Amino acid sequence: MTFRAYVKGGSSLKSAGYRGSVQALELADYRAAVARNYLTATDLADFRAQRDKLFANHPQSAIPRGESFDGLKYYPPNDEFVAEADLREAPGSIDIDTGGPDGVCHYTRAGILDTPWGELSLWWLQSYGGGLFLPVRDATSGPETYGGGRYLTDTVKGTHGRGVEMLTPTRARLDFNYLYNPSCAYDDEWLCPLAPPENTLEVAIRAGELKYH
Repeated sequence: MTFRAYVKGGSSLKSAGYRGSVQALELADYRAAVARNYLTATDLADFRAQRDKLFANHPQSAIPRGESFDGLKYYPPNDEFVAEADLREAPGSIDIDTGGPDGVCHYTRAGILDTPWGELSLWWLQSYGGGLFLPVRDATSGPETYGGGRYLTDTVKGTHGRGVEMLTPTRARLDFNYLYNPSCAYDDEWLCPLAPPENTLEVAIRAGELKYH
């Protein structure tokens, strides 16, 4: 089935901002910086501090240019939202229409994670190179966090480990303190694939990033 992205559809580049090779190289540098942070940050506090620096200074930041920025907002670290979960096989696929230049993103289900808070589908992006994708919507979505949900991982963008760490092919460690907003939570110029209905938890996951606006 095709699921249309919630309200706004991040595309790879700002939908109105791509102007040739300079922006493409900036994007490549941004993704490298994201991956370095995920792979080398010493702890959650260091990870968040480095992410603030990236958002404040990089030309491919999701923060609108010229807008004042005093850091992203988060829930306090919470070990209650760190757990291991079994990944069981559950074949399936979904198409998410971003509504932008990325068009329809095709995903296959890598499996269903049986988390302490409910089931979540872990997706595999069906494009060149592929990547794991775990969007999450929960009871905080809207009142406290971005209404379209947050991401726990999107490895095609360099988010390795931390949020989702595969311990074995059938078991993962989840750390919801690393939940983060998609780019469209900061600026309408961005378009993002967001959480499909089956990736909605009934409970409030008070961990990770809060609303930006």
